[in-house]
Amino acid sequence: MKAITKTNFVKNIFLVAISLVSLQTFAQEEEETPKKFTLSGSVDAYFRTNIGGPVGEDAIAPATSFANLNGFALGMANFIASYEGEKVGFVADLVFGPRGEEAVFGSLPSNNIVNQLYVYWNVSESVTLTMGNFNTFLGYEVISPVANFNYSTSYMFSYGPFSHTGIKADFALSDDFSLMLAVMNSTDETEFNIDGSYTAGAQLGYKGQFLNFLYGEQTNSNDALFQIDYTGGFDLSDSFFLGLNATYNDTDGSGFYGAALYPQLTTSESFAIGLRAEYFKEFEGGVGALGVYDGGGDSSVFDITLTGSYTVGDLIIKPELRLDTGSEDIFLNKDLEPNGSLSSFVVAAIYSF
Repeated sequence: MKAITKTNFVKNIFLVAISLVSLQTFAQEEEETPKKFTLSGSVDAYFRTNIGGPVGEDAIAPATSFANLNGFALGMANFIASYEGEKVGFVADLVFGPRGEEAVFGSLPSNNIVNQLYVYWNVSESVTLTMGNFNTFLGYEVISPVANFNYSTSYMFSYGPFSHTGIKADFALSDDFSLMLAVMNSTDETEFNIDGSYTAGAQLGYKGQFLNFLYGEQTNSNDALFQIDYTGGFDLSDSFFLGLNATYNDTDGSGFYGAALYPQLTTSESFAIGLRAEYFKEFEGGVGALGVYDGGGDSSVFDITLTGSYTVGDLIIKPELRLDTGSEDIFLNKDLEPNGSLSSFVVAAIYSF
């Protein structure tokens, strides 16, 4: 059976299920509690420089999203407006600045400030329906710098996906188990469906551990995307947390896979220190975007990122040292010659409200 036929079958079953849920709950009484409007978000800026690598206009950063600019640079301003009632509500998440522009690269220039825009309906205590544009449920890291421990991001995060547009249903199966099912446009096609391709998504959760799936034909591809992703973590003590992420993506004969550990130690109410250790590899014939020289799309990279996090009121200051080492000469040294590694330093300031 062709990939698009499978995807349409999943889409039709999902939409029938939603219709049945809607019919059963249509006659429920009107909301009894007042609606609640909130405004939250963040503003961030940073300084970045290479250590032993090119600087100035020749500076090359690791090929991951965000924190790629040289010297003093801007992150983004993030404004999140939400309106919550007993049963229904919405979220409008707007972004401005370089980090925001990278996050919404799939949008048209006229709408490239929309990071998320969705409405939801709490059908019951255990079922929620959401429709619109929402950030991906795959991966350990997210777009907002407030929710990430490390300021620079991983290769797995940067290779995506970032966001989806479609409809999803979240089910609280028990106190420990959760399930999410979704039908969406092609990955990162955030405004409308360009060519009739749809992607099915699913997430199974158990006590804070999540197994995620994507499957479906993608725009401008002759084959379907398949991605499986594990995201989770464990509190090993009151002050020590270990985060975990592993992913595998195959799209039209190319793709990537990787794994990362995120140990984090809280030393006081105002300071914590954390590490990201990530291995990432492109398949042979992949997109070849790891660095300046990519080895024909068959390169791998190992990155170690050490980040401190100091909190002063609503301000978070994050100094960060990062070392990226490639299987090929995918970076440049200070003489602009191909090199197998790159060290960099970042200090970021993030204000959240």
